[in-house]
Amino acid sequence: MSWFQKQFTLPAKSRGSYLITDQVVSSLPEIRDYKVGLLNLFVQHTSCALSLNENWDSDVREDMSDALDRIAPAEGPKGEALYRHDAEGPDDMPAHIKSALIGASVTIPIKDGKLATGTWQGIWYLEFRAARHQRRVVATIQGEKA
Repeated sequence: MSWFQKQFTLPAKSRGSYLITDQVVSSLPEIRDYKVGLLNLFVQHTSCALSLNENWDSDVREDMSDALDRIAPAEGPKGEALYRHDAEGPDDMPAHIKSALIGASVTIPIKDGKLATGTWQGIWYLEFRAARHQRRVVATIQGEKA
């Protein structure tokens, strides 16, 4: 059993849902060294998230962002503040709520040196803040090398 860990940075993005599968694979050529294993990706921040979801239709990413905005809006229907925690602006607390709902990590199987995702699955980075932020991701691989 072998372990490997490294960190990489996602490009600065503002609020939205972004497909990052290709960036993950290019940032982690070490995946090719594993016959079988698990890749865990963990984002080191509390106002964004990682998820596995639809990789083909970009409408899914927009719909996801819209749905999360309805669950945790930045303000009330009359523009009133909804949260006490607003030190970094009105989108701060909604970002924390969305991050807690979606999660900071995903785990993906590795088979024969490739990610064993389903046909329509992709790795998403969901940014919940309006301002652009660079985000650090810790990647950990555990498995049997080829």
